[in-house]
Formats: sequence, structure tokens, C-alpha cells
Amino acid sequence: MTTFSETIQKDNLTLVDFFAEWCAPCKMMKPILEELKTNMGDKVTVLKVDVDKNPQAAQSYQVRSVPTLVLFKNGNVLWRQSGVVTAKNLEQIISQHINANQS
Repeated sequence: MTTFSETIQKDNLTLVDFFAEWCAPCKMMKPILEELKTNMGDKVTVLKVDVDKNPQAAQSYQVRSVPTLVLFKNGNVLWRQSGVVTAKNLEQIISQHINANQS
């Protein structure tokens, strides 16, 4: 099993959803992330991190509210935002980073 650190260090884009089970907006992100995964396929890895079960990961990225979405490539933070983000917005953000890396 690949660890969180190994996953975000990869060369492909990884979108991390820092969430909590008790968080209502986090529950709204689940179908959005599923739609994103369907639409983007292998272009992005989607990883969900429960802040209550993984406080170290949340702390190391200063996650103070949930949901917080962070886009990584090679261990670097490319983009982050707290709150619910639509699948369309996420696709645009990810596409921008894919295109930026190809040029």
C-alpha cells in the first residue's frame, strides 16, 4: 500500500481532500470527487484524508478547516482551497496544471 507521502511525491497530479466524517460540506464533496475521477480518469489521483484519523498530515499542511482540497505534484502544493468546489472548477484547475506542465 502506498503511503500519503509517497502518493503526493509522484510525478502525476494528486488531489487530496482533507475531510472529516462529521462535516456536512465534506459529504457534499464525495459525489463531486467521484464525478471528477470519472471525467479526468488517470490524469489525476484523488486521495481522501480523514483529518481526525490523520492529524499529522492535516497539521503539516496547515489544514484548519474542512473540506480543504490540495493539489500536489512531486510533493509540491500547486493549488489549495477550503470549502466545496464544483467538479467543473476542479477539472479546470487540474487541466491548467496539466497544460502548464506540458509546455
